[in-house]
Amino acid sequence: MSDASDAAARADAFARQAAAMRGPLGAYFRRRIRNAGEVEDLVQEVFLRLTVRGTPDHADHASAYIFQIAASVLADRYRRRVVRRADEHVALDPDLQGEQDFDPARIYAGKQALNAAAAALMTMPERTRTIFLLRRIDGLRHRAIAQQLGLSVSAVEKHMVRAVEHLMAHAGGAR
Repeated sequence: MSDASDAAARADAFARQAAAMRGPLGAYFRRRIRNAGEVEDLVQEVFLRLTVRGTPDHADHASAYIFQIAASVLADRYRRRVVRRADEHVALDPDLQGEQDFDPARIYAGKQALNAAAAALMTMPERTRTIFLLRRIDGLRHRAIAQQLGLSVSAVEKHMVRAVEHLMAHAGGAR
């Protein structure tokens, strides 16, 4: 029973020393990371690891042991940030993103416009339509389209102008 009471007394003493380290741990993390909001989380992580590991056999150097755990927590944080490329993330700003409007009338109008554009595409001459789709959908350059279809670059450019004019006329936007 004496061993059990000695272990309990050592554990209590260590717990008091660890609790007294909360302030110095916070200062340690604040000096090493930019995001002050993470400091308390890191301190809590140190205490979590202390709880899981239990009281060390030699609690004489509690502060050194605690700071060793803090250094390990900081290294693990750094590794996670590197792997997840956390410094490359961009925060979502609703003001910059704009609001998404899922209004049924807007969705219907969008579908109608898409159907009208598809119908206008289908009324184009086949070669003009093919050139337009190769450029706008496949992203090919005029030179690549000309080589693929055996045309001059100038001919491809003229077909693109015709395609755009045709689509504008069918959309009601011709001047």
